[in-house]
Amino acid sequence: MLDALKTLFENNAISEEIRAEIESAWEQKIKENRLQTTAELREEFAQKYEHDKSTMVEAIDKMLEEKLGEEISEFTEDRNKLAEARAKYAVAMRENADLLKTFVVKQLGKEIGELHEDQKAVAGKFQKLEDFVVDSLSKEIAEFYEDKKDLAETKVRLVREAKEHLAKVKGKFIKDATKIVAETVEKGLTTEISQLKEDIESARKNDFGRKIFESFASEYSNSYLNEKSETAKLLKVVELKDKQLAEAKVKEVEKTKMVESKDAEIKTVKDSAKRKEVMNELLSPLNNGQREIMTDLLESVHTDKLQKQFDKYMPSVIAGNTPAKETKATLTEGTQVTGNKENLNDIDAGSSNTDNVIDIRRLAGIN
Repeated sequence: MLDALKTLFENNAISEEIRAEIESAWEQKIKENRLQTTAELREEFAQKYEHDKSTMVEAIDKMLEEKLGEEISEFTEDRNKLAEARAKYAVAMRENADLLKTFVVKQLGKEIGELHEDQKAVAGKFQKLEDFVVDSLSKEIAEFYEDKKDLAETKVRLVREAKEHLAKVKGKFIKDATKIVAETVEKGLTTEISQLKEDIESARKNDFGRKIFESFASEYSNSYLNEKSETAKLLKVVELKDKQLAEAKVKEVEKTKMVESKDAEIKTVKDSAKRKEVMNELLSPLNNGQREIMTDLLESVHTDKLQKQFDKYMPSVIAGNTPAKETKATLTEGTQVTGNKENLNDIDAGSSNTDNVIDIRRLAGIN
């Protein structure tokens, strides 16, 4: 049938409308056959399913009855055995509880005893270590204290010896210097006096010339500058203003410097007063020799650290013997001749050399 229809379709023996109707009827028939076949298969499968289902249910019920009976009997037997085992275990536990308790107590006692022994041994070792550390620290601290004490004593001794040596050197220097200065002054005075005589003679000549020049200058001023009196006045005013301006600037600078110097001086005075007060308070219990040594030791120490350093050097200064003061040679100062009239009035007023010196200094512009 299909081959015949296929041949007709291929040869175009029928029209398109018939061909479409045939295909439509063919498709319709196929669907009806498919639905009928599906319904028959479903009914057949349903009957087979019901049959298999009933068979399977009967088989499962039978199997469950057999297996459950066996399992229930085994479970009952196991439960009975478990009850017997529990009873035996309880009896065995009662019998072995005392043995276990005795064993545990014995072991715990042994362990606790060993722990106490270990603690005692550790405590003994710690005590030995502590004793060793304390002993070592005591020795080190004692040695450090001795070294510190030796250092302070050495410094005091060096200061004392240096003071003695300085006094000797100073005395020797003063003696030698006195001799050398005396010789030098004698030579210098001889040379200066001879030079002074020459200068006096020259000054007399210069004074004579100056008097001549002053007379000429006065005459010139009276004769020439009077013609230009207005100009001279203006020049004098300008010169006076410049001079006043310069003086004002100089005074301002001097005042600024004076303020700065006064502030620095006040600060220095305060620090000095504070240090002096502290030093007087610290040195008041000492005698003169000890006070001089302690003053030298504390000379370079900061004011805030005076108390600490004083306590440091105090034992060594008190323990040492203060050397006796040596009589120091003094250098007598001579009278300085400055050339001022107030000092020259003390010399013989009738001396011609003195008058000449005054004239020379006046001509040189020295007040």
